[in-house]
Amino acid sequence: MITRITGKLIHVSETEATIEAGAFEYEVFVPDFVRRQLQPKVGETVSLRTIEYIEGNPQQGRLTPRMIGFLSDVEREFFDMICSVDGVGVKKALRSMVRPVREVAVCIEEQDAKGLSALPGIGAALAERIIAKLRRKMTKFALMASKELPPEAQSAPDVITVTYEALLALGHSSSDARQKIETVTQGKKKFKSVEDLLTEIYRVEHSGG
Repeated sequence: MITRITGKLIHVSETEATIEAGAFEYEVFVPDFVRRQLQPKVGETVSLRTIEYIEGNPQQGRLTPRMIGFLSDVEREFFDMICSVDGVGVKKALRSMVRPVREVAVCIEEQDAKGLSALPGIGAALAERIIAKLRRKMTKFALMASKELPPEAQSAPDVITVTYEALLALGHSSSDARQKIETVTQGKKKFKSVEDLLTEIYRVEHSGG
């Protein structure tokens, strides 16, 4: 299974990217939020994390291998989770993911069925199903997928998640807890423990930023 493809980005259309890798050109399907990030990179070398799937009807003997590309493991993991919900599937997920991972994850976490159902192909019933299955698994996506941070600025996902849950337990709302964590993780400092992260949050708060 191909899990990464690196090469020169030749072309980006509405639904796919063409990448030249060695002697081959590969057609990689991309959700709209990935397409927007790739558009300015035409002519440059890019590296995409990929998912492979088979398209077609086995009974008709028309099976075509396809690849879907993402710019990070977080995006790929999120897409996989969306596809796991009954009634979604790869094609519907591809068509519906027109907003950044972070925004969709926040909708799911905050049980915003109206916002979720506004995505192409996701009606009210499917939005409720997605929320029911995934809302407790969205913390790291809602917090960490707003942009690709440099390695030195990335804190371990479990530290982020446990800190978020600790803030909720202390009485903060989900949006307030998210904002506090985002404020202190935007710099280059890396947090190795929940205690370190909480200490920095309250230090910043008491110093007024």
